[in-house]
Amino acid sequence: MNFMEFLKDYRVILLIVLLIGSIGAISVLGIQQGLDLKGGSLIQIHLAQPVDTDTMNKVTNVLDKRLNAFGVTDVQVRPSGNQDVIVEIAGVQPQDVAKVVGTPGKFVATIDNQTALVGTDIVNVKPYQVTGNQWVVPFTVTVQGATNFAKLADGKAGTPVQMYLDDNLVSSPEIGADLANGVPSTDVQVSGTEQSAAAAQAQAKSIQVVLESGALPVSVSIVGIQSVSADLGSQFKTGALIAGFLALLVIAIIVFIRYRTPLLVIPIIITSLSELVLILGVASVTHWNIDLAAIAGIIAAIGTGVDDQIIITDEVLKKGIETKRTITALKFKINNAFFIIYASAATLIAAMLPLAYVGFSRGATGIGLLSGFAFTTVVGVLIGIFITRPVYAKFIVLLLGKDKKEDKKDKETVRGRNKSVQGKKSKKGKKSKGKKGRK
Repeated sequence: MNFMEFLKDYRVILLIVLLIGSIGAISVLGIQQGLDLKGGSLIQIHLAQPVDTDTMNKVTNVLDKRLNAFGVTDVQVRPSGNQDVIVEIAGVQPQDVAKVVGTPGKFVATIDNQTALVGTDIVNVKPYQVTGNQWVVPFTVTVQGATNFAKLADGKAGTPVQMYLDDNLVSSPEIGADLANGVPSTDVQVSGTEQSAAAAQAQAKSIQVVLESGALPVSVSIVGIQSVSADLGSQFKTGALIAGFLALLVIAIIVFIRYRTPLLVIPIIITSLSELVLILGVASVTHWNIDLAAIAGIIAAIGTGVDDQIIITDEVLKKGIETKRTITALKFKINNAFFIIYASAATLIAAMLPLAYVGFSRGATGIGLLSGFAFTTVVGVLIGIFITRPVYAKFIVLLLGKDKKEDKKDKETVRGRNKSVQGKKSKKGKKSKGKKGRK
């Protein structure tokens, strides 16, 4: 088999196409990095009681909406089990958004201890206004809410409207004459005064975000805040790159010492790099976080790939009667090697699946961090056994295999040598017999 036939093989073509696609995906979509690489903060929010899937989705949607309205662009909100939510943010100090994500956002306005408005009556929240130490957050309500408010405010000019956010009084403006005439108005505002202009702006922004996103369906509390600096994340990335380079260097040295030929070192290194690019391509397309646990999984998958390539090479170079290197013989040996590889991969995947399940069900804290390790390991193993390792086996056939003409020529050479040896033996026999007869 020549090199052009190797390039025309469908597995080689598939590998080339996937490599190009992975490089394109990484270039366009980028690689989503975990907090331990890019730096940021992780906030763990605990719900008052376990909730079902629909309620959890509503909680995560409200929190995501709040953070986006607050101005946090690089944010991830995901459930962790049925009673916790993990919020990952980059470039923002956790104390700046803790109040926003750690409050249920329950809004109630009362007149003479009677409920006039609730959070569900709010239709639209307008931009807040700050004048000195005073702040105002205007918003519009539904017609039904405005009608209910007008009934309770009718004839009560000067009566305070108690406005509560999560049972905390945030504003108590008095009812003006324009709202005490019994005519419904959909324009309402909540206002207050703080000690400084900066405090007024922070309070107005927080209340606007909470009112705009709506109330959470369950009480929540912040139980953990973890921060990772960007500098530390950069050190992690540098260390990972150095570790990967050293791993490839050690692999190359070991393979060279074992087989004494660079022609086997080069394809093993190329195969390992191809697996790395394909794993990162899958992570880019699926928006999977690459964190330290995922990097460990990538290293494990590539290490498994090197083991499999050594199994293939050893099987092909096995000593004994079966050292014939015809393409048919090599394919038979490679099939034997892949039987071992498939069995090993099945065992590894079976061991990783429970770990992945526990990780996904527990979220991004504690043992949940190992889900990244399990996911990348399984993806790397699947890529290896179905894409890269068959291509490596094909290359071994190209490198060591002989076509029928070469094999026939070798057989004729061996036969010629055997005849020559037999002829020498027969001549020796005749000479010895002649000497014996003369005696």
